[in-house]
Amino acid sequence: IALAACHAPSARNRQMWQFTVLDKPELLKKLYTAVGEALERENYTFYGATAMILCSADLENPFGREDCACAMENIYLAAHALDLGAVWINQVTAVCNDEKVREILRSLGVPDTHVVYGCAALGYRVGEPAEKQISDVIVWA
Repeated sequence: IALAACHAPSARNRQMWQFTVLDKPELLKKLYTAVGEALERENYTFYGATAMILCSADLENPFGREDCACAMENIYLAAHALDLGAVWINQVTAVCNDEKVREILRSLGVPDTHVVYGCAALGYRVGEPAEKQISDVIVWA
C-alpha cells in the first residue's frame, strides 16, 4: 500500500513527502493516546486501526498538503483493492506540534520540520456499507 503512495503525482514530481508506517499495536496506542489527550477527547483510538500510514511533508514545501492528499488517495485505492478498510485521520495535523505528539512523531522518524497532513488508518471492516447502485452516486447530465 505504501508503494502505491509513492506513485502518486506530486508538484514538479519532486516527491517531497515522507510515509511512516505504524503496524505495532503499542506504537499506535502511544500515538492515539497522545493525540486524544491533545484534542481533549476520551477514548480516542483511530477507529481501532491495526495499522496506520502517516503522510508528512516539510512545512516550507508550498505544495506539501496537495502532494500528501494525492498520495493518500493512492493509499485508499490500494487498500480498497486489497479489500481493507481505510479511514482518513486528519486530527494529527492539528496537534502534530503538541509537545507529547511531536515527541512520538520524532521517535518514529518524522522530522520536526514536517507537518503530518494525513494519516490512513487501515484494518478490516466491521460491517459492509449499504449497497448502492451506480445511478445513486453518479449524476447524469
